[in-house]
Amino acid sequence: MRSFTCIDLDPASFDAFSAAFPQGNFQQSSYMGRLRQHNGAKIIYMGVQENDELVAAVQLEIHRSTLSCFGLIHDGPLVDFNDAELTKYFLAQICARAKSEGAAQLEMTPEMPYEVKTSEGQSLAGLDARPATVPADAPAGPNKEGLDNIMACGFTHEGFDLGYQAVPRWRYLKDLTGISNPDELAASYAKNTKRNVRIAHDNGVRVERIGRDRLPEFHAICEMSCEKQGFENRTLEYFQQIFDNVGERAEFNIAYIDMAEHLASWESKRDAFQKDIDHLEKSLETARTPEKVERKLKDVRSKHEAALKRIETAQRYIAEDGELIPAAAALFMWHENECVYLFSGSNQKYAKFYAATAIQHHVMSECLEHGITRYNFYGINGIFDDPTNPGQGLLEFKQGFNGYVEELMGSFDIVLKPLTYRAKQLAHKILGR
Repeated sequence: MRSFTCIDLDPASFDAFSAAFPQGNFQQSSYMGRLRQHNGAKIIYMGVQENDELVAAVQLEIHRSTLSCFGLIHDGPLVDFNDAELTKYFLAQICARAKSEGAAQLEMTPEMPYEVKTSEGQSLAGLDARPATVPADAPAGPNKEGLDNIMACGFTHEGFDLGYQAVPRWRYLKDLTGISNPDELAASYAKNTKRNVRIAHDNGVRVERIGRDRLPEFHAICEMSCEKQGFENRTLEYFQQIFDNVGERAEFNIAYIDMAEHLASWESKRDAFQKDIDHLEKSLETARTPEKVERKLKDVRSKHEAALKRIETAQRYIAEDGELIPAAAALFMWHENECVYLFSGSNQKYAKFYAATAIQHHVMSECLEHGITRYNFYGINGIFDDPTNPGQGLLEFKQGFNGYVEELMGSFDIVLKPLTYRAKQLAHKILGR
């Protein structure tokens, strides 16, 4: 007979467990707890000891409003759901605590994957060979045991839904194991993405981590994307709250185009092409095979003409937007287990400079410096076989980095106070909420 003890944890002890646990993540961290407390939630840290060893932990949120009180767990609890006995004990303790705090129901989104899939969304089960982009230790086939253990505790599963959620059920990831430097990293990408990284670098795109004073600029770039895609942008205050409460774990980046450098580069190329033209035109007078010289001359003149057009465009961009142009922005969250790409935006006017690709490559290169091998592109909608679906462009962008997919279990909930819960539902119905 196993013996468990449920205890309260201080934030530092909880963070230490989250950092070491396989499914530890930024949502289950004290810095996100501070952010949620700032927005009115009560945060409780609980853990389970077995033989004096901490074997499970959770950040439990209690949310109160005029009409209701409910418990919420983002990407947790941190427990091995394949361990039926431990799962049953801990979920019972969490439910009891949430109920004692007045919660009528408890909702949770476990971080443990239901199934790992290829970049194209194929199950690993039955494949003749596992793709090199999928981690070697990823299990093949769905984790039905973990799902059943949760439901055996009285929780209702909300289903294997598709689409985007606040806490994504479908995620795209990149395994950085065995990659030692940015050049090897770029070499691991698909052909077009590899090319786009080079184009961004060669055309003056530079990534910079910004401070709080530049968050309005960050917010404005995100607004451009939201307007184009029909999404509602986060408020500037939201980004400021993350910066203030999460601290160094939140990385706000802006990719700038140094248009003056870009212009100078093309002016240098123009001059080089002109020298080639002058040389070829002179050699044409005495050439034994003038047709070969003519072909070369035609090619160089074409490149020279293209350079002139690039220079004209760069001059126009400088006149319109200045010499240093913010073209893309992204927010990343750091955890000991992974780096998560959380939010972004870009200026479509400068799409062909591939600033968004440059940001991704930059931050993955930072992961290599910090020894982090799991890069989390976060949400996709789980639709892989419909080229007309609204998320296709985002999926293809992420697939270009040659990663893999995790399908998580999804959302679960349990009613803790049936009468209170029914009364709340009736009140919402009457008020039309």
